[in-house]
Amino acid sequence: MKVPNMHILDTAACALAFAALCARGGEVFTRPLERVNSLDPVMAQSIYDARAVALVAETPLEIDYSARPYKLVPGLCEMPEVSEDGRKYVLRIVEGAKLDSSDVVRALERLRDPATASPGGWTMKAVESIAARDPRTVEITLKRRTHVFPWMLAMPYCAVLDKDGNGTGPYRLVRWRRNHDMLFERNPGYCRAWPATGGEPFEKIHYLVVDDVSTQWLMFLKGEVDFLGEVSRDNWDAVVSGDGTLDPRLAAQGVKLVSAPSLDARYIGFNMRDKVLGGNKYLRQALTRAFDFAAWRAFYNGRIEPAAGPVPPEIDGFLDEPTPLDFNIEEAKRLMEKAGYPGGIDPATGRRLVLTLSIGRATQDSREAGELLASFFAKIGVRLELDFRIWGEFMAAVNEGRVQMYMMGWVGDYPDAENFLQLFYSPNVSPGPNHSCYSNAVFDAEFEAAMASPDAAARAAHWRECQRIVRDDCPWIFTHFPRSYSLVRPRVGNYIPSAFPYGTEKYYYVAGEAPAKDGAAR
Repeated sequence: MKVPNMHILDTAACALAFAALCARGGEVFTRPLERVNSLDPVMAQSIYDARAVALVAETPLEIDYSARPYKLVPGLCEMPEVSEDGRKYVLRIVEGAKLDSSDVVRALERLRDPATASPGGWTMKAVESIAARDPRTVEITLKRRTHVFPWMLAMPYCAVLDKDGNGTGPYRLVRWRRNHDMLFERNPGYCRAWPATGGEPFEKIHYLVVDDVSTQWLMFLKGEVDFLGEVSRDNWDAVVSGDGTLDPRLAAQGVKLVSAPSLDARYIGFNMRDKVLGGNKYLRQALTRAFDFAAWRAFYNGRIEPAAGPVPPEIDGFLDEPTPLDFNIEEAKRLMEKAGYPGGIDPATGRRLVLTLSIGRATQDSREAGELLASFFAKIGVRLELDFRIWGEFMAAVNEGRVQMYMMGWVGDYPDAENFLQLFYSPNVSPGPNHSCYSNAVFDAEFEAAMASPDAAARAAHWRECQRIVRDDCPWIFTHFPRSYSLVRPRVGNYIPSAFPYGTEKYYYVAGEAPAKDGAAR
């Protein structure tokens, strides 16, 4: 498919474009971002792809930028009318839109077509049919009540392009130098009112590919970028003073440190089909009780929150009960005895039990985190070996069940407990999102009861029971929920951290000085 609104420039044109960019520096928002692989919405697999797609294309619905708890608002379409049985959704395209119902139908049908092989095809798995009633109305019929379906319509996978493959979003792509940068400018054909308040929206959005976090940090200090979305552990002491406040040197420049909870669950997964771990709940519980969260939190500079289960506290249905398997070495040792490994000795070998943890990146942080975990388990006599792989090989091994334990995280696609608890639903076993291949009939029954319920309070009760079940079974060690910490320069107005930062740059406005012009051209 044609990449929407993309023009690749030669080197000379790039130089001229950068000269113009620097001349209008006050209108450019610049930030580092990892590589974008595709601007085709149905292939927007990474969060970085999704960010870029959301700048150039509109989704049927959107997530409210400032409302907390999160809620849906109209996007390309008005809020849907939903039938009493929860199966029929009627979407009406907003006035002034340059797309019609045929464009929406084409986008969603392509997304759910198995031949497309979209990584986002799962968003349409509940759909039975999609039809255009008239040029401005789309009717979607579901196979069964699916209360989370409206959230799917706000995901970048569902972004709509016109028949020529172009988006009608707030920005358009004017330069893409792969592995270097992307430059977007305001789309003069954007038919909707710009939502930014308090100032003029940025004329251009500039994404820079800068792999090295130290380089990102130096660029921010020099004023070459406006925003830093992640501060490395090594640089944390340079950002935050001992009393937990922003370093005075940064504060004097008007820099803001913005913190917010993230819908991101981190964990150590057990392969429930593994002959050692899968059938031995006491062993999994012992490893869970050996996990020292206080030491783990210190390793992450205090930027994480404890996880007593898989659902973050900001989600309706969160289980606000203390975990029965908190850190306790003596209890962990007793559980090792019940598991058949007294003192950590494997009776089959007469030596220490050896377990292997697979990790998808061999960074300094991941190595140090793995070594810290190994030190936890050594206290109950278990030797942990670390198996580092590149990401693609790691995911293939996880999906094929060729790992014993694995380190992973899950970023919520939408703010509902179902999105996290589906990771334990047995029909979703790998290569689906249930990578631990966990199966529990009682859990499945609770999960299905929640999905069938039209009442939010009843669903929340089922979700809490699901969490009690998995906490006891321990298919994961629930390590933590990260907090997001962003550094924002004073020239950026109306920045609000969001767990769904797709296209949110349209809400920013120019509030202060531009980045250094010598840095803008790097």
